[in-house]
Amino acid sequence: MVPSDPPTAGLSGERILVVEDDYYLATDTARAVRRAGGTVLGPCRDEAAARAALAGATPTGAVLDINLGTGPSFALAREVRRRGIPVIFITGYDDAVIPDEFAAAARLQKPVDLAEVVRTLGRMVRGRSA
Repeated sequence: MVPSDPPTAGLSGERILVVEDDYYLATDTARAVRRAGGTVLGPCRDEAAARAALAGATPTGAVLDINLGTGPSFALAREVRRRGIPVIFITGYDDAVIPDEFAAAARLQKPVDLAEVVRTLGRMVRGRSA
């Protein structure tokens, strides 16, 4: 992870689903979202936890790792998109792994800059585009 001082405002009133199986990246991302004024759903370390979080609340944006320990999976991303929730993929994979159906989704490469995560989330939730 690239050290960076994330913005302290910009996500006020937003509910962000954070799905990441790396403990440090998950907690750092959640902390950055909170510092920017957002509420975090999660962080969730697997798809089951993310689906449980989605059952109890509707996020306004999502940060998803596409590999939660079992290889690339886009089932959760499809569910999030079906609900109209904009998504950022945080991944170590190159763009060729991302299906064409997610060509317009934001992607940030690991190691990730937390300030860029917050900036990208801010742009996404204000534009509400996935």
